[in-house]
Amino acid sequence: MKKLFSVILILVAAMSLSSCSYNSMVKLDENVKSKWGAVQSQYQRRADLIPNLVNTVKGAANFEKGTLTAVTEARAKATSVQVDPTKLTPESIKAYQAAQGELSAALGRLLSVTENYPDLKANENFKDLQVQLEGTENRINVARLDFNQAVQDYNSKIRAFPANLTAKMFGFSEKGYFTAEAGADKAPKVEF
Repeated sequence: MKKLFSVILILVAAMSLSSCSYNSMVKLDENVKSKWGAVQSQYQRRADLIPNLVNTVKGAANFEKGTLTAVTEARAKATSVQVDPTKLTPESIKAYQAAQGELSAALGRLLSVTENYPDLKANENFKDLQVQLEGTENRINVARLDFNQAVQDYNSKIRAFPANLTAKMFGFSEKGYFTAEAGADKAPKVEF
């Protein structure tokens, strides 16, 4: 009799957890992790393109070593900052985003310096790499938007009643969003 009662109690508990959104929270949490993987994949794609860009520029132009060094150092720093998908806190995402922002700034300086080198701009390899970088930046943006949407869905679920009770009981906590970088509200100044 006790075994039957225990089995029934376990079934009722499992069904009540399901109705309290535990399973959907797990799915949403996994979706956030998946979207984070897509963000990291796109940033990795950009990091993989940079050595080709730098070598193409080195081969076609003879200009400031400082610019190339800054890009190389920013790439190294950006690839060294890793975020554990199970710990997507606002602070960890901000650190990751800051390192990627430094790399974006260094790439911007590299591409603007090349304006002084007409031979480089005419170089087919350089043009191809520019197009690939532009495409990668667009993919990064889409991946970040998808990630933020997944985080919003997850955070909304774990904060809504009665799911918030289940979330607290099983340790589901809010995830951090990608946010605009400081100064992103101001258009960059382009001078020739």
